[in-house]
Amino acid sequence: MLKDKRIVILGGTAGIGLAVAEAALREGARVVIASSGSARVQAARAHLPGAEAHVVDLRDAGAVDTLFERVGRVDHLVFTAGEELLISPLAELDLVKARHFLELRYWGALTAIKAARNHLAPDGSIVLTSGAAGHRPHPGFVIGASICAAIEAAARTLAVELAPIRVNVVTPGFVATDLWSNLPAEVRDGMFRDAAARLPVRHVAAPAELAEHYLGFMRGGYVTGQTLIVDGGGVLV
Repeated sequence: MLKDKRIVILGGTAGIGLAVAEAALREGARVVIASSGSARVQAARAHLPGAEAHVVDLRDAGAVDTLFERVGRVDHLVFTAGEELLISPLAELDLVKARHFLELRYWGALTAIKAARNHLAPDGSIVLTSGAAGHRPHPGFVIGASICAAIEAAARTLAVELAPIRVNVVTPGFVATDLWSNLPAEVRDGMFRDAAARLPVRHVAAPAELAEHYLGFMRGGYVTGQTLIVDGGGVLV
């Protein structure tokens, strides 16, 4: 069902976005990836033969508008762009950094949707990315949890406003990606071990395990305004 469909993946050079790009290419889709890091874009272009790749600052509305003017008609838009997680107790929270964090993960998503809306096919879709912290928060995750909740609320609203274009959200739990790279390796590895022992599925996800759910939302012509939690059962324990 995705053969020859044009899929734009913002944040498609690493982690979950790269896995979505790989899966879409295997299904014969015409994939466009974009990210702000030129080195990552070059590496992804080499890794994804056949994909179109662009360097774009997703915080820059003008640059994002230009990207979609260049790309033209889009069947599906996927937003997985993010940066290292901001984890801090409220007492120590740097509010300037916190506002900057929202610029990409929340405002960047709205900027992309605003720029893409007139290019999206009427039977197309938008798939956004949230996080399980919005449903099962932990101390120190006040900014991340807030963004997750905001993204999910925005998706429900836009599913109504942009109809018949469908808008849905994949909400990952622990996934082994670069988003955790700001933590010391021993801290990150210990956190993953503890999480794996606690989760009903007994492991932390690889990005490829999430990719199929993004593709499922693209294929699913009768689902919109929904959030799918893919966290290995984390919200249950």
